[in-house]
Amino acid sequence: MSHPLIVHIDKLVSVNVDDEAAILSFFRPIQVSKKQNLIEAGHPCSTLYFVVKGCIRLFYLNEKGVEQTLQFAIENWWLTDFMAFPQQGITEFTIQAVENSQLLAIDTADQERMLDQFPPLERYFRLIYQRAYGASQVKMKYQYDYSREQLYHHFIDNFPQFTQRIPQYLLASYLGFTPEYLSELRKKRS
Repeated sequence: MSHPLIVHIDKLVSVNVDDEAAILSFFRPIQVSKKQNLIEAGHPCSTLYFVVKGCIRLFYLNEKGVEQTLQFAIENWWLTDFMAFPQQGITEFTIQAVENSQLLAIDTADQERMLDQFPPLERYFRLIYQRAYGASQVKMKYQYDYSREQLYHHFIDNFPQFTQRIPQYLLASYLGFTPEYLSELRKKRS
């Protein structure tokens, strides 16, 4: 059976079976424990993560010192600070494991070497980045157009895979709510 990353790549671009092991050799597998930080704000960001199993998140501390979650990544999703990663710049974000997770990590230089060696992966990553950017735009639209209650119901109805796995305080952080407000919405929905 093929590795989950290869299966994911094959959904978007064709990769020669003989190249699969060479592609995987650019990545290092890592295991992280729940609440373990992978990248911390104020440090260089030179790693891109693919989630094999588990869940990770990207967040920052707002002006009140409260964590504001911007993104989650579950199986077959990618996560990094997409602005800092290409230049290995200083990130304003922290990436942390929400669950015990198995990841594949690739640094900026290895990704460049891999893309040079396997040109179809340029298209793969372009498609991944387009989807991520599009999802970000849709999230912003919903945050402007929906009431807070509508935003909650939309998320619960459309992303049940998250609501079963993510602690409520992190879901509140992602939706821009206080945990208390989220608790009120959950009671109303019951």
